[in-house]
Amino acid sequence: MVLEGLGRSLRDVLKKIANSSNVDSKLVKEVTRDIQRALLQADVNVKLVLDITKEVERRALTEKPAAGMSSKEHVIKIIYDELVKILGEGKTIPLTDQVIMMVGLYGQGKTTTAGKLGRYFHKKGLRVGLIAADVHRPAAYDQLKQIGDKLGIAVYGDPNEKNAAKIVRDGMKHFSGMNVIIIDTSGRHALESDLIDELKEVADIAKPTEKILVLDAATGQQAGPQAKAFHDAVGVTSVILTKLDGTAKGGGALSAVSQTKAPIVFIGTGEHLEDLEPFDPARFVSRLLGMGDIRALIERAKETITEEQALETTKKIMSGRFTLKEMYEQIQMLTNMGPLKKLISMLPGMPGLSDKVDLEESQHRLWKFKVIMDSMTEEEMENPRIIKSSRILRIARGSGADPKDVRELLQQYNNSRKAVKGFLGNRKLRKQLLKQLQSGGLEVQE
Repeated sequence: MVLEGLGRSLRDVLKKIANSSNVDSKLVKEVTRDIQRALLQADVNVKLVLDITKEVERRALTEKPAAGMSSKEHVIKIIYDELVKILGEGKTIPLTDQVIMMVGLYGQGKTTTAGKLGRYFHKKGLRVGLIAADVHRPAAYDQLKQIGDKLGIAVYGDPNEKNAAKIVRDGMKHFSGMNVIIIDTSGRHALESDLIDELKEVADIAKPTEKILVLDAATGQQAGPQAKAFHDAVGVTSVILTKLDGTAKGGGALSAVSQTKAPIVFIGTGEHLEDLEPFDPARFVSRLLGMGDIRALIERAKETITEEQALETTKKIMSGRFTLKEMYEQIQMLTNMGPLKKLISMLPGMPGLSDKVDLEESQHRLWKFKVIMDSMTEEEMENPRIIKSSRILRIARGSGADPKDVRELLQQYNNSRKAVKGFLGNRKLRKQLLKQLQSGGLEVQE
């Protein structure tokens, strides 16, 4: 999870409030000290930390809870409000025709982020073209081309051309029919005058709708001055923070950039091409505090599972059919959505589960179950009851698993089948789901 250490510390603060007998000045002072410690460890600016904690303390001691809200809920809401405030205003990039110019220094993850952003728009149904305009870094074109090929997105560039303006001019013509054109520009180790001149020339040709600065979250509080310098030089409109999953300085980078009034539009949450999330301060803080982000979970599900797939699987189960085939489909849907650790962070009250359960081991078990089922015959998948000792040995040999792993899968299947049977026996729940299925156009009999 992004900023896992900060999230854990803040969730401990909320637990302290929830477990207290009453909210008094002593508890409020303890809580504000805990918040100070958590934010400072996440590299947030000292003055900003003092400002936010003073405001939390002032509001908690002077404001009265709203009607119907307990004093504990009131203090938790204040903490949530103030944390959202330090992350600034959110911004959404519209799903419309546009030209996006990516800028930034070397080593910030600009080329990979250009690909991730291309994937984001491509998944939303827009036609995307990537222009490789980094003419200084060796193999920059090859890297972007490999990313584009993997995503099924067209890339324009010329590894032998050293004039970025010419590549962009030709690329704009080449992609004239695209909805979204993303330009990956050159970087430097510092914001030098020749880089500024090149970026301005590219911008004059491309006339970008967005100039997005890509910053590595590991730069911490220095992300703020970098964002300001680029903005003063080329007029940055938005920021993407990369590698936010792997640094203790992420809190510093997030808050520092927000203080420059440059809106953060996306955050990079991992090394894979799908690890780019739209940044919404309120939703981000909600996940940090363990309140979840159901909207993000739904968006992730829609990217990997079609509505028809989900409805068809549900239809089979509602009809009383639950074989290993249905179990396989469920595992496939879940694993396609990404690591369990990320999915858990989106569920209210669940982020702390990673402290009690080995989610990586659980993920590995799901993968192992899929491999075992791949070694089964069609008959065995349809009718698991026929899988006895000799079949278990054959399946284990075919999948490279131990016989006890096959038995564990069968036990898990039996538990799931019983749970499904119990659900189907609950007339109220069954009726609710049937109504939803029928509204989705599926005919399922009572």
